[in-house]
Amino acid sequence: MEQADERIGARVRYWRERRKLGRKQFADMVGRSTSWLDKIESGERELARLPMIERVAEVLRIDPTVLTDDHRDQRARQCVDVGEVQAIRRALAAYPGLRTSAPEADFGTVARQASYLDHAWSMSRFTVVARHLPGLMAEAQVAVQTVSEADRVAAYRILVTVYRLASSMLLKFETNDVAWLAADRAMNTAMRIDDTWSLARATRSVARAMTSIHERSQAIATLLAMADRMRPEVNSNAAELLSLHGMLYLAASITAAGQEDADLAREMHEAALASALIYEPHYNDHHTFFGVTNTQIHRVSALVRLHECGQALEFAATISSRAVAALSAERQANYLLDLTEAHAGVGDYRQAVRMLGRAEQIAPEEVRCRPLAHGLLRSLLNNTTGEPGRLVRQMAGRAGVEA
Repeated sequence: MEQADERIGARVRYWRERRKLGRKQFADMVGRSTSWLDKIESGERELARLPMIERVAEVLRIDPTVLTDDHRDQRARQCVDVGEVQAIRRALAAYPGLRTSAPEADFGTVARQASYLDHAWSMSRFTVVARHLPGLMAEAQVAVQTVSEADRVAAYRILVTVYRLASSMLLKFETNDVAWLAADRAMNTAMRIDDTWSLARATRSVARAMTSIHERSQAIATLLAMADRMRPEVNSNAAELLSLHGMLYLAASITAAGQEDADLAREMHEAALASALIYEPHYNDHHTFFGVTNTQIHRVSALVRLHECGQALEFAATISSRAVAALSAERQANYLLDLTEAHAGVGDYRQAVRMLGRAEQIAPEEVRCRPLAHGLLRSLLNNTTGEPGRLVRQMAGRAGVEA
């Protein structure tokens, strides 16, 4: 059986590497030598004194119990934490353009990394995104300054994508003030290149950030202004722009529902559906998964926000489960979270538990780590008994949620 000091040492190494701290750097921060650290991480030396455990945990920006308790360590590893949010914040605070000289970025590597993180996001692998995003942000910022003219638009699109990922990540974990900064950076970057593709993507991020600070009317106005601006280009370049155009209307529909404007939410849904009905599978959807199915599940989400839970469930019953299964894990999980809320809203807690359990199976981090899902878990803990109650308690335990 693995000894306790070996387990603690392995955890110190894991969190040091996750924080991207070198051996000497970390040892200096703790006030010890690298040989001391090597012995701790190998299990040769015991990390037993509470003051030193607390000091190591402070440097690693984790709770001390993460080093000493198996369950807390396992739970902490599966979620984005405060240290990674701070790293994203620090990356947003950098202005590489102020440097008199900057090393050239390998544009091919930057492009591949951006694509990888975009895919990780679609799979709800938020810890993967959070660990690599700050470094990619710095490299993408350099890339726009150093690439050849032939790659200039592509480099700006990558930087917009990186800022959008940062904003979306921060909104998932309700760090709304910094999410607004990241979205604004995306929009300003898109405006510098005056590229419709970039502007459409940045607009969605800005609108979501506006919504998070309760500026819904301005968010809708911004979305519709961009939709109007890009319409002539959509007609001539549907293969690249149609999905992004439709997603602007979907975002407007959800935002209108959030301010309880049912008529506008319906109008925006129908506008998105009109685009979806002429959408073809070979069009480039830029990880939006745009199409009829995504438009339908957004309608369910809008109805939930309008507190029309019964209507939301009736509409959901018309959506093909096979079509939903073809969407990304992130889209599927968020749809299931909406269904969880809808079933709870009509008092069907057994089905609510079932939907939340399916969401956890598809995208564990969506349920175990997000504040939104934690709120659903607390509600279900207070409203379920018997077998559903037992299942909720198990999910809550994995998420570290108490009633």
